[in-house]
Amino acid sequence: MRKPSVLVIFLTVFIDLIGFGIVLPQLPLYAKSYHANGFELGLLMASFSAMQFIFAPWWGQLSDRMGRRPVLLISIAGSVVAYAWFALATRFTGATALWMIIASRTFAGFCGANITVAQAYIADITPPDQRSKRMGLIGMAFGLGFIFGPWIGGRSADWFGEGGPGWVASALCAINLILACFILKESWTPSAEHVPRRARFAQWKHTLQQPTVGTLVVIFFLATFCFTTFELTLGLIISRNFGLDLQNDGDLHIARHIAGTLFMYCGIVGAFVQGGPIGKLVKKFGERKLIVGSLFVTGASLALMPFVHGDIHLHGELSWKLLFSGNGGAWWALLGVLALLAIGTGLTRPPLFGLLSNLTPANEQGATIGIAQGAGSLARITGPMFAGAFFSAHPGLPYLVCAGIAIATGFVGWRYLVTRANDPLDRKPATAA
Repeated sequence: MRKPSVLVIFLTVFIDLIGFGIVLPQLPLYAKSYHANGFELGLLMASFSAMQFIFAPWWGQLSDRMGRRPVLLISIAGSVVAYAWFALATRFTGATALWMIIASRTFAGFCGANITVAQAYIADITPPDQRSKRMGLIGMAFGLGFIFGPWIGGRSADWFGEGGPGWVASALCAINLILACFILKESWTPSAEHVPRRARFAQWKHTLQQPTVGTLVVIFFLATFCFTTFELTLGLIISRNFGLDLQNDGDLHIARHIAGTLFMYCGIVGAFVQGGPIGKLVKKFGERKLIVGSLFVTGASLALMPFVHGDIHLHGELSWKLLFSGNGGAWWALLGVLALLAIGTGLTRPPLFGLLSNLTPANEQGATIGIAQGAGSLARITGPMFAGAFFSAHPGLPYLVCAGIAIATGFVGWRYLVTRANDPLDRKPATAA
């Protein structure tokens, strides 16, 4: 395995996610400053994922034809421009600034769809029996990016003003581009095998018609859907279940602080799982059983979330001492449930993409992984809309519905993955390029 290249791939995903996390917490503030209406705010939040849904399969298919290295270099260079564009947009005012920000986020989503190519690169240079473990590095990069991104975004806004997060994200992408230019070697020679050319919808149809591959794509969509519901509503349900009044400025500040800390906690647990024991777990249980088990764990944790209640009276302060106060039991229960959720979701992605890669011929890795990532992006668009509507009906409803979805998906996975492990209709496992 080319260790320097793996490092660059890890940094590519990590810095992409830092760039995403740097900017994301600032978007509602920017929207408020530029008087965005509901439609414009929704467009601002959804534009990144929408472009990933459209272009993740395209980037992957392009890398199958051109090679991974040029596609990664082009997309990373595009990210440099996208985040600089974002920073420059904040110098304008009113509708001009708002639409420039939306355009920059759209372009950033187009470039950020390169995670498809990063995963295909890992598949190219990794033996089949090690792919789930190496895909865990991608998941770890995701988790760490989300941990550090919002923190860096807040600090850079304090240091450099409203455009600071964009400039910092652009600089990080530029550093990654330089490293990739000098360190990243090509992993896939397009002339080695014929690469089929299919239109976008034909590629979706072709991928979903593969029995196990299609099942994995659907599972990834549903798992991501459930997790995005949790992401959107965590701060809201914590505020409700622990007696915080979001109309009160002091309580609102505490709610934001708690939500940020809990997201960081989940990110750390998930990154540890994906970067550590995932390889041993795959060897012991196999990818198929691990995927199914992770869905059951995720479903159980989501089902428990609405029932964790406590009382909080902090006089405008938040302290770790709360864990050892009279209300500490509820907070420990909350940390336990969130750890269970982080473990469940952390155990889904690496074996799923490892198995997906092993079932895909070497000359179609990018296209197939691109379809899966496109499905995940679609879930990140539809999940928040579902969560917002159902939370308004009843705060616990999104969690209970998604718990049912996760558990039902686990049973589907058992039926179509575990009991059909040797289906002759599946593609012949791929070998390392």
